[in-house]
Amino acid sequence: MADAERIYEMMKKSIETYDSDAAVAAAELAIAEGLDLLTAVEKGFANPIRELGEAFDRMEVFLPELTLGADAMKAGVAVLEKALNAKGGKLKSKGTVIVGTVEGDIHDIGKSVVATLLQANGYQVHDLGVDIPAPRIIEAAESHNADVIALSALLSTTMLYQRDVIELLKNKGLRDKYFILVGGAPVTQAWADEIGADGFAHDAFEAVLLLDSVKEGWGK
Repeated sequence: MADAERIYEMMKKSIETYDSDAAVAAAELAIAEGLDLLTAVEKGFANPIRELGEAFDRMEVFLPELTLGADAMKAGVAVLEKALNAKGGKLKSKGTVIVGTVEGDIHDIGKSVVATLLQANGYQVHDLGVDIPAPRIIEAAESHNADVIALSALLSTTMLYQRDVIELLKNKGLRDKYFILVGGAPVTQAWADEIGADGFAHDAFEAVLLLDSVKEGWGK
């Protein structure tokens, strides 16, 4: 059997070099050599992408590199997940998160970073994109059996739509089903408190730390 640590190192290098093809090759080798696939996901892909995220937070790498590294991770993990499913196994998720920029707002970068880092830290993430009306956000949360709804707003005029999502949840009798996380440049803890959100994060790392601190009982 090939040395497991060598394969993990191949996986790590694929993240560091933003090489999706190399990530797939390393994942296929892990399967061929009979490695524990859950361990391979954690040691080979999750740890390196977290390190890349920390480098991004220190401004040592930038968004294109973070995105390419995340793409490589997704490609490799998809191969391992397919093999796990074939064996009747399953990747453990910390919880399911719906992420979107609210109606009227087309800013994407901050929301995308949050989605990337949440996925890298073990959450199942469904990124709806930008300019998403409240009914569509709730429909996605219901259809994916989500634990968290994360709402981004980068304009003071559109942050009002974060409140609309919460109000519509209340009207539908669904408010207590979800942890509502809000963020974005104009958003503050005071605004989160005012609209009845469950949490507020200044940035992607704070979002991960907050959800990790409250996630007990989540995960599908």
